[in-house]
Amino acid sequence: MKSTKKPAALDLKLSEFLCFAVYSSNLAFGKAYKPMLERLGLTYTQYITLVALWEQDNQTVGSLGEKLFLESNTLTPILKKLEGMGYLLRQRDPEDERQVRISLTTEGRKLREEISEDGFPQTGLDPDDFEQMQKAIVKLRTNLIRSTKDRE
Repeated sequence: MKSTKKPAALDLKLSEFLCFAVYSSNLAFGKAYKPMLERLGLTYTQYITLVALWEQDNQTVGSLGEKLFLESNTLTPILKKLEGMGYLLRQRDPEDERQVRISLTTEGRKLREEISEDGFPQTGLDPDDFEQMQKAIVKLRTNLIRSTKDRE
């Protein structure tokens, strides 16, 4: 004979959701970065785009999108805005006209000098904890990407 009891509802607690901890931490990062970004006149996504270009200039839109985990249709308006602000140039690759290369202008390179260490959010983590946390988050991201690709 089958049981007529309903299965117990999952005991879900928001405070135990890893995704919520990451989401709410992201919101906190946004608030912490806000003063520096407002001073620079940038959004966070524009800022990380420039950081990726400061790290490696003259990238294709595709390679930049991969580094930033952004689709081309999301990245292109950001690049257009940064180009309009005078921080970068978008040019067709002379060796492959299908590719668009992104390079910093002199103004884009100078902007890096306006960023001081005191503008970065203070995490309260010591250097070892900071490194462990960063590695754990990268591992989490890698695992999540892999699990979603497995379902596609």
